[in-house]
Amino acid sequence: MEIPFQNRWLTLAIVSAALFLVVIDMTVLYTALPSLAQALRTTASEKLWILNAYSLVMAGLMPVLGALGDRIGHRRIFIAGMVVFGVASMLAALATTSAVLIGARVLLAIGGAAMLPATIAIIRVTFQDPRELALAIGIWAAIASGGAAVGPLLGGVLLEHFWWGSVFLINVPIIAVATLLALRYVPVRPGNAAITIDLPSCGLSMVGIIALAYGIKELAKPGGSAALALGMLVLGGATLGVFVRRQLRLERPLIDLRLLAQAPIATGMLVALVASMTLIGFELVLSQRLQLVVGKSPLEAGAFVLPISLGSFFAGPLAGAVIGRIGCVRVIAAGLAMTALGIAGYLLLRDGSVLAQVLVLTVCGIGIGASLTASSTLVMSNVSEDRAGMAGSVEGVAYEFGGGFGVTIFGSLMTAVYVSTVDRLGFALQAGGSLDEAHAHARAHPEAQAMLQAAMQAFETSFTWVSVAVAAILLALVLAVLGQRRRLGAAGEAPRVVAY
Repeated sequence: MEIPFQNRWLTLAIVSAALFLVVIDMTVLYTALPSLAQALRTTASEKLWILNAYSLVMAGLMPVLGALGDRIGHRRIFIAGMVVFGVASMLAALATTSAVLIGARVLLAIGGAAMLPATIAIIRVTFQDPRELALAIGIWAAIASGGAAVGPLLGGVLLEHFWWGSVFLINVPIIAVATLLALRYVPVRPGNAAITIDLPSCGLSMVGIIALAYGIKELAKPGGSAALALGMLVLGGATLGVFVRRQLRLERPLIDLRLLAQAPIATGMLVALVASMTLIGFELVLSQRLQLVVGKSPLEAGAFVLPISLGSFFAGPLAGAVIGRIGCVRVIAAGLAMTALGIAGYLLLRDGSVLAQVLVLTVCGIGIGASLTASSTLVMSNVSEDRAGMAGSVEGVAYEFGGGFGVTIFGSLMTAVYVSTVDRLGFALQAGGSLDEAHAHARAHPEAQAMLQAAMQAFETSFTWVSVAVAAILLALVLAVLGQRRRLGAAGEAPRVVAY
């Protein structure tokens, strides 16, 4: 059934508005956390759960709810998710205790996990023309990257005029309007009743993903428990191992691993994982450098790295238009190379003019936006309509794990280089294990300025190592993707849409 031109793009606007709220809620608490912590008198552990409950539960539920959407229709799951998200936003805004807020964040995650895979799946079944599909995915990717960046800034603006609950309350009217429009304009597409929802597989995937994600976060957390992190990683890895074996035995698995092993889909997932990992790793060390070395406030640092997200935001639709001409593989390779070039440029120009730094960060953002748009197009144009929810949910999990791996791997590299450098300079005891600790020591001991300068030098060294590592990984991924061109064949050229 061909959907009228106007309705196709209106459908895209509706799902994009919902997607924007889902990704904003991943980061909006970065600026609101101090205010709500004071108002609710939260403990350190409660603060971590307020932040992490959302991403952990979303990661665990996306595969289940994505498959459910494939079975009963993504419109139903999408609208149900918006209703849950709206109710949870109201509960979060009016929360008077930490426990209520954590519970509301879990409910927000359930709504988000229903909505996020459904948004890309609805786009997949709405746009039948391959070039329109690539452009629509480009807009979807732009909204996804822009929302995460806008979150902290929006939180800061709202807190200037309202109380902390406003960061959640703003969701309610938008969700209400989007739900009414979705009921009227998002087309009804029946699901595939032949797709079964294997309950043991659901349980295994949720436990495995949540345990693995929690272990990664615990490993990356300053002062985290190594024993707890290792235990959760082992639990997650073992559970997912059982999950994989079960999927390979089932005639109709929850996640069709054989489909994900196909070259176009596997390549797209790999790019999503590695690109998000490297970007988060670079932004981690860049944000700390801006605050601890340059002396910017958290909000100023967030504004300074905004060109990355703005570049990504504008690159998404442009990449979607270009993909139809030169194909996904070329756009992925060019985008990843641009990202590496932007990071290398910042490394060389970090002490130069602000304009030069903004330009190279914009190049970085354009590259990452183009490559992620092309990777999503490569995945979604090579999966059938009745498995679009499954593919979208797995890609969402890849982004989540990519971010977690980025913080863990590059945070660990940053710490290792910093510690070895301050040790070589003879300030290991005073400078501690991070530049934060060195600043704290200098505030308590004003005479320790030589130590602080050495610690800053050590951090700059660690920043250089992390940036070089990120650029090298991106360039290696460029070579790997180009090396897959023969295996990808027509799938990597101008996109076509799989209809089987």
